[in-house]
Amino acid sequence: MRVIAGKAKGHQLKAPKGTITRPATDLVRGAIFSILENMTDDWAQVLDLFSGSGALGIEALSRGAGWVDFVERVPRCCGIIKQNLEKTQFSAQARIYGCSVAKALSFLDKEYGIILMDPPYANSTIGKLIVQLATSRLVGPDSVVVVTHSPRLFLNLTYATLNLIKEHRHGDSCINVYVKGSAV
Repeated sequence: MRVIAGKAKGHQLKAPKGTITRPATDLVRGAIFSILENMTDDWAQVLDLFSGSGALGIEALSRGAGWVDFVERVPRCCGIIKQNLEKTQFSAQARIYGCSVAKALSFLDKEYGIILMDPPYANSTIGKLIVQLATSRLVGPDSVVVVTHSPRLFLNLTYATLNLIKEHRHGDSCINVYVKGSAV
């Protein structure tokens, strides 16, 4: 696994072994960031939920994000995120929260321009977490929320104030893009 574009392009990233973590492939990460680059200019604050190795958040930093908050409940994964941030020299632009996504959604208190959610595909409660996110103060009027999921898991068109505006399938991954209110 490597950073595919930007300042840290080509840097190899560590991935946790022996966990349920399934890092997004280069193809999926490329598709996510292609979508984001065409949708938003607000890269100041990025939130990476279910961070795993930190690949999505580090890709955002490499492409010019100002700050990324990583949320990952598995301590070993948090250690790998820290190592990957040090290797790519982005440690000063990030913070790692070692807790569940539900807990982080209850205490994080800033608005993010981009929110990335790459939950384990076996997580059947993802819809509830998207509702919790949608009704939190983390999603502003211009926020873009990207959720990757298994094509076998149906996600709604709407979650509280979030509405689906794009859906792409790449192999065994789907990418859903939500914004607040009506489509952009």
